[in-house]
Amino acid sequence: MKTSYNEKLLRINLTTNEIKVEPLNLEIAKKFIGARGLGSKILLDEIDPSVDPLSSENKLVIMTGPVTGASVPTGGRYVVVTKSPLTGMIACSNSGGEWGAKLKYSGFDGIIIEGKSNTPKYLYINDDKVEILNAHHVWGKTSTETDIFLKEKYPQASVLNIGPGGENLSLMAAIINDTDRAAGRSGVGAVMGSKNLKAIVVNSSKNSIPVNNPDALRKELVIAMKKIKEDGVTGTGLPTYGTAVLVNIINETGSFPTNNWQGSYSQNAENISGETLTEKYLKRTYNCHRCPIGCGRVVEREGKEIGGPEYETLWAYGGNCGVYDIPTINEANFWCNELGLDAISVPCTIAAGMELYEKGLISDNDCEGIPLKFGSKIAVVEWTKRIGFGETSLGKLMALGSQRLCEHYGHPEISMSVKKQELPAYDARGIQGIGLNYATSNRGGCHVRGYMISPEILAHPELLDRTVTDNKASWTKIFQDLTAVIDSMGICLFTSFALNAEDYTNFLNAATGTEHTVTSLLDTGERIYNLERVFNKRAGMKPEDDQLPKRLLKEAIVNGPSKGLKSKLDIMLPEYYKARGWENAFPTKETLQKLGLEDLC
Repeated sequence: MKTSYNEKLLRINLTTNEIKVEPLNLEIAKKFIGARGLGSKILLDEIDPSVDPLSSENKLVIMTGPVTGASVPTGGRYVVVTKSPLTGMIACSNSGGEWGAKLKYSGFDGIIIEGKSNTPKYLYINDDKVEILNAHHVWGKTSTETDIFLKEKYPQASVLNIGPGGENLSLMAAIINDTDRAAGRSGVGAVMGSKNLKAIVVNSSKNSIPVNNPDALRKELVIAMKKIKEDGVTGTGLPTYGTAVLVNIINETGSFPTNNWQGSYSQNAENISGETLTEKYLKRTYNCHRCPIGCGRVVEREGKEIGGPEYETLWAYGGNCGVYDIPTINEANFWCNELGLDAISVPCTIAAGMELYEKGLISDNDCEGIPLKFGSKIAVVEWTKRIGFGETSLGKLMALGSQRLCEHYGHPEISMSVKKQELPAYDARGIQGIGLNYATSNRGGCHVRGYMISPEILAHPELLDRTVTDNKASWTKIFQDLTAVIDSMGICLFTSFALNAEDYTNFLNAATGTEHTVTSLLDTGERIYNLERVFNKRAGMKPEDDQLPKRLLKEAIVNGPSKGLKSKLDIMLPEYYKARGWENAFPTKETLQKLGLEDLC
């Protein structure tokens, strides 16, 4: 039966330099869809979850989805699955651009990277030709320098690489592809750096993949494109202002954290809004592979075009560090991309450092000439560089993330993180459901594991009261399960503003020949979410890790429209566990059996 899976995996052992092509187990692939789901299944099967994430025993699983490269809106994404050095739990970061589609066109569904090279290496994949090559000439170079160097050698290729942040094993290191697209979260770049793997260059003579039912896929494409163009978020808001369209929207609800979450509203937010970015600094927009939305921003730096900041980065350097200046944020974001750093965790760690400094816990001597003051334009740029390059004692400490930084100074409560990963840009005291999602996210503090902002703020698919806990457990579970499906297919989550579970079901069936119903597809998402949770349990996760920072539970919002609100996680969490069929934060034997995960009981 024709299917959109290539039915081939590439296995690279960097210790032995062995290159193997293995058949994809199609039955398992369909059970976990692909990308995030299949990558998580492979990781759990092949490593001991208790391993040191920066040891040679950890593996880096880079997977495409079954519709990556197909004629599906935004169908070009890939994921990186590994054990996170930041959280100690499962990491899954995905990215757009062109690289994922190139890998799919080369004939592989994914790459399993194991072992560790003694010297810097890069991979070159050109259809069936695969080589492990010397990377001494690009080791130490920034992401763009590496990209330019390798593209001079392979002009038609797409390049994925790590910057100095990954080489220096910053626990917030990202993997960058196509210059400024990032698999940003959970320190996946440090795992790649620990293996002395600098880059993966992919080229292919093909630009399409076969699918099971081309006519059905074309029909679904027409329906989906119409929905995406007509939806207010995907058809107007994101193309016009990018994700930064959220700055004013979230600030006006009083859920826009400021100065390391000590406030939740700013009168200066307009200065860093999507509207201001578009009016004064936008050079052009950017579309990832087969994306009809085009939320990517391109701005100018020193006469050259560079990738612009997303909403999260505008908030993290802006409101959270007190710097309401887009040129400064563009500069800091530029260095995150160049150094290969997570543009959420890094500025949030700087914000935590600023609170420690202003409370007198970090000294001027520690700062070595660059005080960590809220509102300092110099500080946000220079401390980003220090973190990435591993400069100064404090810079090296901050490269480990905010939790370890704050623990070092005896005040772990100042780190605004869950499972040691820094929280994104929505105050969980003013938006209750997103707080439940943060607390229960398998990869730590994260908004895109179950984007409850969609119903609680953007009224998609319907508007929920953001201030109450009613039904938030069941909504969060559905959003988390559907997100696992979308991530596993190889599609951008932003399509979910316009498309529904039936659309994804139809796309998957047309591409692969499966016979999913909406119910069976959501069951698959639930299976993936539970498998990730089992990985975390085996990695050492405790029930108390499903928790929010003390500030969100004990301290009410002090300003703005949500003044006086606190998170009511204690009400929502038991309801969530009941909806999931979990006891003490983990799936019961009956739940695993129901989901076809008997082997994990």
